[in-house]
Amino acid sequence: MTADRPFLGILLMLGFCVLAPLGDSVAKLLGGHVSLGLLIFVRFAVQAALLLPFVFWAGNGVRLPSGLLRLTLLRTGLHIAGIGMMFSALRFLPLADALAIAFVMPFIMLLLGHYILGEVVGTHRMLACAIGFVGTLLVIQPNFATVGPPALLPLGVAVVFSVFMMVTRKIAKQIDPIKLQAISGVQASTALLPLLFLFQGHAGLEVNMPDGPTLWLLALLGVLGTVAHLAMTWSLRFAPSATLAPMQYLEIPFGTAIGWLIFRDLPNGLAAVGICITVGAGLYIILREGRLARVPPAPDVAP
Repeated sequence: MTADRPFLGILLMLGFCVLAPLGDSVAKLLGGHVSLGLLIFVRFAVQAALLLPFVFWAGNGVRLPSGLLRLTLLRTGLHIAGIGMMFSALRFLPLADALAIAFVMPFIMLLLGHYILGEVVGTHRMLACAIGFVGTLLVIQPNFATVGPPALLPLGVAVVFSVFMMVTRKIAKQIDPIKLQAISGVQASTALLPLLFLFQGHAGLEVNMPDGPTLWLLALLGVLGTVAHLAMTWSLRFAPSATLAPMQYLEIPFGTAIGWLIFRDLPNGLAAVGICITVGAGLYIILREGRLARVPPAPDVAP
């Protein structure tokens, strides 16, 4: 078991918040000419290929601790579903809008951490998360209803990844993060590869030979996704989900900046106000957790 180190967990989550939207932007670039099934398969196959050598080099093998097989399978299934819905949403929505809609997730995660895992959620964190949630609502455009059914996909992402984070938190202290991600890559690739062959030609499962630049982008998608979720898994190893929930709001401004640089998508004035609010809430949590980490615990008092 590993002791909680909240500030380190926050730094790792910050890395995830930068790398995850970068990976989403690559998926959006590829979405027009690579099938959804191939995108998801490559994402996990690269993850397995990158991490398995480290697992075997460390002498651990891929054998799971007793009782974790079902949880890892559930986690992998949730991961596939969440990534699939997000990649689908990015085919229709701007990067910043998709992230903004999906960011009911930290609020859901906070509640799940409190009511299911029994984690302590103090007044400061609850207030900061609530303020961040209000900021997220401001980012969602008033004409949301006109986007159509694809606009509901990020809501599904929020629910799925909230449960995914809870399952990861249950597993993270019992298994090395690199081994966990390697096993997840193997499980997902093993499940997806037969589908690509059995249902070749069906919508979303077409397999066409990519050209050189597309192959490089597919490899980059896998690398970014692997490193991002490794950072996220490590963060949950060192900090409770209730602590990390507000931090994830920082993915919105990072995603907005990346969306503007690559796709020239820029939120309007109301969305910009919401982004500022979410950044403020996240920075408050960083400063507070850093200060608390430096305060020694109170000595026990004999009865």
